[in-house]
Amino acid sequence: MASTISAIRLVREYLLPVQREIGASGGIVAEGRDMGTVVFPEAEFKFFLDASPQERAKRRYQEMISKGEASDLKRIENDMRQRDDQDRLRSIAPLKIPENAVVVDSSDRSIPQVVDFMISIIEGSCPLQGKSKI
Repeated sequence: MASTISAIRLVREYLLPVQREIGASGGIVAEGRDMGTVVFPEAEFKFFLDASPQERAKRRYQEMISKGEASDLKRIENDMRQRDDQDRLRSIAPLKIPENAVVVDSSDRSIPQVVDFMISIIEGSCPLQGKSKI
């Protein structure tokens, strides 16, 4: 439902100034499919977190199973692919990699590994030397 609701122009027009006001003083971490392209295009640091569709589906499947919810791995993967396509093709704030973002493929990384990498970029201890993808 998030993808469907986020494509409603009235919802976006209402939320955008609210989100920008919250971020105006800086010092925030914002997560979402258009944070670096639409909401905060001038953000000091931008990361585009990604993982293979299979890995993302596996993670969601495990999350649902741990909550005791019935789940089907193949259906989850198909739903995720459909949402990705819907978000990439929508006319309002389509899903795309933000300019100057560091693309982080977390398919083979743990959460602590991803967080440590992002912190190293922010603290300057891991210069990318022109790379925009790991």
